[in-house]
Amino acid sequence: MSQLLTLDVLLEQEREYRFNNLDFDFNSAWAIGNAIHQRASEANAPVAIEVFAFGQPLFLSALPGSSADNLEWMKRKRNTVLRLAHSSLFAGLNYEQSGTRMEHHTFINQAEYCDHGGSFPLLTKSGAVFGAVSVSGLPSEDDHALVIHGISDYLNSKK
Repeated sequence: MSQLLTLDVLLEQEREYRFNNLDFDFNSAWAIGNAIHQRASEANAPVAIEVFAFGQPLFLSALPGSSADNLEWMKRKRNTVLRLAHSSLFAGLNYEQSGTRMEHHTFINQAEYCDHGGSFPLLTKSGAVFGAVSVSGLPSEDDHALVIHGISDYLNSKK
């Protein structure tokens, strides 16, 4: 990655990549998921991709080399985003800097949550979370970068 991902950088991404008045629908999910799919395909990345909003998956894709485990990782990453209202990479870095990783918290079910990068909140301009975009199959920061690519590609096409 060209930019060091710090908590401040991750928070800035969460402020920057937001949607106007829920200007988001099934076609938006397809566009974001498809942009990620194309980038991952070009890189021969063995990932699974999910765009989840309004309580359901709106886009789901698995590229060659991915497995059912990637679907479980995406679910856990998404649950973390929906619970904490921050990217899963932010959660991981925040827990790491506090000295106690998520898996050491007894009140967090490890079968349902994880603090590995690759899921990013879908946010309204006011900061309300209405979904998440998730990728699994690469190292945390690379999964995160694919998600950011898809969201930024979509939002930039709307300017």
